[in-house]
Amino acid sequence: MAGVAQVAMKAEPDSDAVLQRELAYYENLYSTHGPRMFAQPAVVLFREYLVRRILRATGAGAESRVLSIGCGIGDTELLLAPHVAHVTGVDLSPAAIAEARRAAFARSVTNNQFVTGSWQTVAIGEEPFDTVLAIFFLHHLPDPDLAAFPGQLLRLLRPGGVFYALDPSARRLSGFVGQFLVPRLMEKYQTEDERQLLPRPTAAPFRAAGFETSTRWFDFASTPLAGLFPSWGAGYRLARVLDEALTRVPLLREVSSNFELTARR
Repeated sequence: MAGVAQVAMKAEPDSDAVLQRELAYYENLYSTHGPRMFAQPAVVLFREYLVRRILRATGAGAESRVLSIGCGIGDTELLLAPHVAHVTGVDLSPAAIAEARRAAFARSVTNNQFVTGSWQTVAIGEEPFDTVLAIFFLHHLPDPDLAAFPGQLLRLLRPGGVFYALDPSARRLSGFVGQFLVPRLMEKYQTEDERQLLPRPTAAPFRAAGFETSTRWFDFASTPLAGLFPSWGAGYRLARVLDEALTRVPLLREVSSNFELTARR
């Protein structure tokens, strides 16, 4: 479900080749079945829940200017828009940005801007943002880029502003089960160059850059279920209730599916 924002690398592949694979994958996803899949009830419920988590974690409100890196088709951003002053979404995929703009027009959401390009170089103005989001983005970054990211984030985030990320865990139980039961399922949602992360090593460069940083487990089954059974809204609601309990259990929560990271400047 992540947007194209950067590339992940295994070993030392050619970065341009990786970028082209990622972009080709997401261009195909967003110009074919992706928008229909993301409009299914369980996926919408996930995004609605995610927006509530973002608002609580960041303190974003009616006066906040928000930047979303790797926004994809803008499904989270358009749900967030009524709660904030303005949302800017950036993604490398032209198909994703075209769909985000179409959806914004169709829903009459006007306090937004969706821009095609690299978040490092795209023209989004000089004024820093109150909140910066990266939903399923950091796991696209190779280690050197992940280490450099917090320093680059400083120019985008005002003092006191908050960065929020959601990413898959390398110890996710759902991933092991999924690979065993439905080994080809993840091909629908990620490329061969993506990876999973661990919360503490992911948070370390943010702390080193001076951010006040914390991580929290997000779910066990609800988000994977939304991908597996996107039309099953009732199933998502039940799984979300279970996740609220499971992610509080010591040791067990270490095999959660996804984790969120917040970093306050």
